[in-house]
Amino acid sequence: MRVDLSAEIVNISDENRTQPAASRLVVGVDSSTQSCKVVAVDLVTGAQVSSGAASHPDGTSINPHLWTSALEEAWSAAGIAALGERVVGVAVAAQQHGMVGVDGDNEPIHDALLWNDVRSAEEAGRMVAELGADAWVDAVNILPVASFTLTKLAWLARSQPDAAARLDTVGLPHDWLNLQLSGAWSTDRSDASGTAYFDPVANKYRDELLEQFFGAVPSLPRVLAPNESAGQLLPRWGSSAAVVGAGMGDNAGAALGLELAPGEVAVSIGTSGTVFTISETAVRDVSGQLAGFADATGRHLPLLATINAARVMAAGAAMLNVDLAELDRLALAAAPDAGGLTLLPYLDGERTPNLPDATGSMVGLTRANMTPDNMARASVLAVLNSLADALDSLGSFGVPVERVLLIGGGVKSRALREAAATVFGVPVDVPELREYVALGAARQAAWAATGELPVWGRRIEESFMPDGAWGTLVRGRYVAARKAVYGR
Repeated sequence: MRVDLSAEIVNISDENRTQPAASRLVVGVDSSTQSCKVVAVDLVTGAQVSSGAASHPDGTSINPHLWTSALEEAWSAAGIAALGERVVGVAVAAQQHGMVGVDGDNEPIHDALLWNDVRSAEEAGRMVAELGADAWVDAVNILPVASFTLTKLAWLARSQPDAAARLDTVGLPHDWLNLQLSGAWSTDRSDASGTAYFDPVANKYRDELLEQFFGAVPSLPRVLAPNESAGQLLPRWGSSAAVVGAGMGDNAGAALGLELAPGEVAVSIGTSGTVFTISETAVRDVSGQLAGFADATGRHLPLLATINAARVMAAGAAMLNVDLAELDRLALAAAPDAGGLTLLPYLDGERTPNLPDATGSMVGLTRANMTPDNMARASVLAVLNSLADALDSLGSFGVPVERVLLIGGGVKSRALREAAATVFGVPVDVPELREYVALGAARQAAWAATGELPVWGRRIEESFMPDGAWGTLVRGRYVAARKAVYGR
């Protein structure tokens, strides 16, 4: 949704009346698959001063210039130019993995292929077969899947050889926006760690992988330290005083915005689900379920993802012919364990566990429990159980799971909030609703501008503790159903 510029400028004026004239601001950008969001926050307190947003077109490939246009629109909607020299830093967090290939004039040689573009699945399978899982984890701490950049480059070399021959530089979505803001290509460890040609343990590109699977080593963005500047903001963006931070991938941005600490695990429930935490050391998984990414502080960000999350509840509402608010009311009215109903929510296949051809299954149906209340409750519990599988997997690698921070659009569900701690078996905090990816980018911008990573703190709306034995019962039924249907 676009923010009305006039309304935002009123907010800026109000802020100016209450802050010292010398107060400084930093800007964070979240360039996601769906949209670009821009927030300006106070450098000292982290309080939001203004915001703006603009949509990205649908699809799995895009002309990168459209990202620039969306940034310009969101930048204008947030009134950043009007803030002038108060803005001292800017940083970008963006969707990971997308392949942005340009020629010597920085013009795209092909539409950028996004993380959700699967045309390179064949290449991903061939890469794993050629080198083996252990070799890939040793080299880059991830196994190639169609999401990752190297597979897309391999597809380009095979399917579009003329375009591949014109490739001069390859980068990622946030790298492209760094170029627009500062005039130079740059990236960071967190985003580079999702390419499958960067080693986040040794902190270096693996040129030999590019040579083997693309056939050449293109120019690559310089990998900046988390607190390093990518350069000065170009004058056309409105502030000659601002530096551009290194930027980061979106999940690393959310971790930075949440001020995530070891032992705390972020569970994000959106269209898909993500489970990630901060680790001092790299986590190794040759199964490919856990992605061994880097974070935006110099540490590591082990992450698991599920394909099916909030869409499961939306599908449940559609099946019952109700809206999401009514689905939530029904789920709250049901028995805590949905009367014995268990939904395996693999409606679009699944990544955790790796079941790409799976479909959804409802187990435990009886005439007595086939009620709208129980069906609604089962859809909510299915989302939580699927994410609990990811939490269990994270814990199996020795990563501490002491507390969950619940974020994302799916957290609007009251039934989901109240059930999460009991299903997960650990305390759950629900932070206040904020744009945490953009906030993390703003926090990094402050780091680049001042040399200090600010501590802004976070406000928790609600906290929940595990409550009752029904959570263990529900988890047991879910795991038993998954093993009965899929053998794992």
